[in-house]
Amino acid sequence: MPAEGKSDMERIGLFSEMGYVTIGDKYVSRYMRPFNEAASKNRQMLPGGTKTLSALQAGYFEPQFVRIFDGEAYSNPVQLRRRYRLAESKKNLGKAFLPSNGDKLPCGLGSYYGTIGGSYVYFSPQLKAKERYIPPGKNFYTNPGKKGTGYGYANLTIGEQYPHEPDGYEVDRINAKKAQEEHKRLVKGGPFKLNLYPQEYFDMNPYFNDKPLPPLKKPAPEKPVVPPFKPSSPAKKSGGMKGGTFDPYPSHSADPYVIKKSKAVATNKERQIFHPPPGPKSRPVRSMITLNVTR
Repeated sequence: MPAEGKSDMERIGLFSEMGYVTIGDKYVSRYMRPFNEAASKNRQMLPGGTKTLSALQAGYFEPQFVRIFDGEAYSNPVQLRRRYRLAESKKNLGKAFLPSNGDKLPCGLGSYYGTIGGSYVYFSPQLKAKERYIPPGKNFYTNPGKKGTGYGYANLTIGEQYPHEPDGYEVDRINAKKAQEEHKRLVKGGPFKLNLYPQEYFDMNPYFNDKPLPPLKKPAPEKPVVPPFKPSSPAKKSGGMKGGTFDPYPSHSADPYVIKKSKAVATNKERQIFHPPPGPKSRPVRSMITLNVTR
């Protein structure tokens, strides 16, 4: 229990407060703290600069040239193979196996000299005994074909000539009519129609409508034609009496009617007839054929 202040039980609820690991350490603020504090102190890794490859030793990593096979003796591969074969031959318990007789070589094609078992009956070139061949019987003989197309020539087919049967007039139409009547006789009732058969959205006939038409509209009553408006005093028409003018009669003009005579064309120097200046005149041109012939 401390001499001054509250006891440990009152402060933190323990009989005695445990000791701390960081007793006596300086306080380090977390604000603006470097990530790697050791990297900002003392000397860092200082490289010696880049080196260029040259004939000098300074261009390599090692201070002096190091050989790969330094101090290695010369070896003869042929001699090493011979020593290996001698060492392996010493491991044999006896001599090499030699057959009693040497190998026999064949003396030609078809000879069995030098083989193990000799010839075999299965490979013999001799023919086997066969039964006598009896040819089968002869085929069916027929007379040669008769010449002719068959149309207009008698007795050229396999059987007798076909008898002539006259064809009636419009036999196909009569037979088709009989078949149609027989079909109608066998049909019972009308064709089957399903009320729920799906129909197309648009009908084939655009003017078809299954709904009843609305009643006809009565025409509107005709209005009576109103007679046109006529003023009480109609306008006066102009005529010889001058009834439609503002003045009763126009004022008389005293100017006499005089016919003006046309003047003749003057031929003196003062009034000469204008003649336009002549234009450019044409000249003969040589054709292209003549130019090509000359060239």
